[in-house]
Amino acid sequence: MTKRSVKRQEERRELKRRKQLILAAALGLAALVAVALLAYFALSDDESAAVTVEVLPAELSADGQQGEALFKANCQACHGPNASGTKLGPPLIHDIYNPGHHSDDAFYLAAATGVRQHHWPYGDMPAQPQVSREDVTLIIRFVRELQEANGIVRKAY
Repeated sequence: MTKRSVKRQEERRELKRRKQLILAAALGLAALVAVALLAYFALSDDESAAVTVEVLPAELSADGQQGEALFKANCQACHGPNASGTKLGPPLIHDIYNPGHHSDDAFYLAAATGVRQHHWPYGDMPAQPQVSREDVTLIIRFVRELQEANGIVRKAY
């Protein structure tokens, strides 16, 4: 190996280390922000901001069952069991989320980029980078099947 090739290898290793450090810092910051938001809302005494709904269970398809598991792991902390809402996030089993008003694309966009507060007094929803597009597809299937079981259907807007 020449000095030049050794130097290139060292530069590549250093670049890789820097990328790993930046990624670790970004993930740490994201986790810190998530914990801070959860703590802020958990300590809030404003119970009037919480909107929850009674949700009837649904007979779920295989995709709906996979979506349910993903929902529980990634969404339930804020949106509640069976998407019924909590004081941290709105119920998704609500007519405002019918497919004619909030299409599936709205769910993909929310997971990818977050959502500014617009219907509810919960504050902004942060992006969910840990959830893949394929995961969101299954989560949507779960939510839509629950909505249908609870009489929420597409309405034109």
